Amino acid sequence: MAQENRWRFLGWVCLAVVLSLSSWFSATAIAPEMSAALAFPQGSSAWLTNGVQIGFVTGALLSSLVNLPDIVRMNRLAAASAALAGLANAALLLEPGFAGAIVCRFLTGFALAGVYPPAMKLAATWFQQGRGLALGFVIAALTAGSSLPHLFRGLTSGLNWQLVVLFSSLSACVATAIFLFRIEEGPYPFARAIFDPRQIGQIIRNRDLMLVNAGYLGHMWELYALWAWLLAFLKAAPAGFSTGPAGAGSLATFAALSVGVIGCIAGGLLSDRFGRARTTAGFMLASGACALLVGFLFNGPFWLLMIVVLIWGITVIGDSAQFSAAATEVSERHLVGTALSFQMGIGFALTVVSIWLMPKLASLLGSWQWCFAFLAPGPFLGAWAMLKIKPRG
Repeated sequence: MAQENRWRFLGWVCLAVVLSLSSWFSATAIAPEMSAALAFPQGSSAWLTNGVQIGFVTGALLSSLVNLPDIVRMNRLAAASAALAGLANAALLLEPGFAGAIVCRFLTGFALAGVYPPAMKLAATWFQQGRGLALGFVIAALTAGSSLPHLFRGLTSGLNWQLVVLFSSLSACVATAIFLFRIEEGPYPFARAIFDPRQIGQIIRNRDLMLVNAGYLGHMWELYALWAWLLAFLKAAPAGFSTGPAGAGSLATFAALSVGVIGCIAGGLLSDRFGRARTTAGFMLASGACALLVGFLFNGPFWLLMIVVLIWGITVIGDSAQFSAAATEVSERHLVGTALSFQMGIGFALTVVSIWLMPKLASLLGSWQWCFAFLAPGPFLGAWAMLKIKPRG
């Protein structure tokens, strides 16, 4: 019975994740228009994204600290969290001012911490075999959901920015119903895994686990900065959409982010065949190369710029799920909960820095042309760290 139902339940989980995660970058996709309309201070765009990042870290660590998924059934936790994310996102329609908008963004991220990790676990409870591929599909759903606001903006270009907020909030409400009425836990539940700060010392002394975390930090240094600022880069590039039709840049950004679905699935398949260290290193070397190349293509040709951007969209996310999987493999079993929480906490905290840095560099350099080159050291160093991990027999 589980074999018959598992793909159906995985499909529902992935759909719910896509719809829920549309609220993550809802403000990012409309940041220039919203900031201008509401007279936000200069530099506000970065914090419209960073508010979500900080909220997510806070929510994830608090949830793990009290082991909330053991207290509340995971589908109900995800449903309540999706509803809260939708409401916090919709509060932007009240035009609460800059401080209020950041609070809304923080609460959205806080709520999404109750969607994404439980959804990963829900999917895994249906798969004893093929669990890595199943989790790859969930990461693909996260990628597609993160790109959705750019599609909303591309389709509503020239109309009020509030429509993007409205559509993403309604999407989260639909996700709430899916989590409640279409999803349940499978026959292969996880063992209890909690975050215990007292175990961090043991984690730090685990050489291979710290190398995995170094790889993850290199990956995260690049990932969310690209997702947050690709639209700004493409709109500024003479070879991009600086003079193109309204909405074209948003649709191109949607394509570049959503094509990462291919990378997530490929990453799961490749890691099973070649190992997680080699797979993650290969993806990071490719994405780091793209970070360097896009600056040289800022002025064209357009077709080559878009090829590199699309390849970057595939490679920047394709290795994401494998860092968590690698951490569970090199960590001692009683430390897995703390190891995963620690990894996610430091990784998302680092994204706050890289997201904040990109527009500062653009202002300092007078252009977006070379800003992404500063992301390249992250994946290159991350690849080096993953290749230093001892082979496991």
